[in-house]
Amino acid sequence: MKYIFTVVILLSTISLCSFTYKPTKTSVSIQGEQFYINNQITYKNRYWKGNKIEGLLFNSRMVQGIFDDLNSNTRDNFKYPDSGKWDADRNTTEFVNAMEDWKAHGLLSFTLNLQGGSPLGYGNHGWINSTFDSLGNLREDYLTRLEKILNKSNELGMVVILGYFYFGQDEQLKDEQAVVNAVDNITNWILQKGYKNILIEINNECDVKYDHTILQPQRVHELIKRVQEISGNKLLVSTSYGGNKIPSSEVIATSDFVLLHGNGVNDPKRIEEMVALVRQSESYSAKPILFNEDDHFDFDKESYNFLSATESYASWGYFDFRMKGEDYTAGFQSVPVDWTISSDRKKAFFNKLKEITGY
Repeated sequence: MKYIFTVVILLSTISLCSFTYKPTKTSVSIQGEQFYINNQITYKNRYWKGNKIEGLLFNSRMVQGIFDDLNSNTRDNFKYPDSGKWDADRNTTEFVNAMEDWKAHGLLSFTLNLQGGSPLGYGNHGWINSTFDSLGNLREDYLTRLEKILNKSNELGMVVILGYFYFGQDEQLKDEQAVVNAVDNITNWILQKGYKNILIEINNECDVKYDHTILQPQRVHELIKRVQEISGNKLLVSTSYGGNKIPSSEVIATSDFVLLHGNGVNDPKRIEEMVALVRQSESYSAKPILFNEDDHFDFDKESYNFLSATESYASWGYFDFRMKGEDYTAGFQSVPVDWTISSDRKKAFFNKLKEITGY
């Protein structure tokens, strides 16, 4: 009887341990110009056509993963073609379901933004999409969707480049204090949840149409420092500028990694020049250089932006939106989004990525 009782307790304990087990956390770190995931250099020992790949962090712009429109007057702009209505939870669920296939092609990272991106083209047209309310408090429904994506990336060993603000939506915050509140609240939420697989992008293209001066180029470094200080330098932080722009010396110096955008760069040689200019900056010390937005897709040509970045030992990020006349399957930014590798452009990028990374 005593033996049976002991076995029952043992089995109960095993069952309880199985129920409460949590997967190992994914962590991202930097050593010099190289990225590490779980203390292992990315794409370990990988070279492609004589170019060093290990240590890079190839990525894609997937900023609408937690998108919603809180304006009932514009919400119907984003309805799904099959259901005739918009569904924020469906959007996030389909995002999460697609992630494993992205990773299988060698994608180790993606950019997500807490205020999304331009879902119908450039400029704000009345929609309201923000994880923050007017005072900088966090909206629970957005956090629920965000947590689903972060948990899946944690499981898959992927890194999330998490943007806090997007131009045209920062105006939803009442004033500078609300912006600071938002930064503090989301940073503390990340730390409390224990996520270690996040790179912070304070705002997308800080030199483009932000209402609050603290989000503009002359002051955005203050928020970079603020996140670093709040996190005790546990979180790695940067911000981005518009396409073809070089960050200020102060932003280069303050950032843990340097973000660049290749939009508007039609000559791949300019990609090489941009990387060289960053490295030549007096404020630059050895740290990764990472493109996380570039809308050029000529992967079958002799020279293209992805290749130029790779040859310059800079990580590169794919940006694809639905162009005029294209159907639902095209792009990763226009809402509603088909998150699968469905269109010819998506297939071309992911196939090239698979070739370069050896996945």
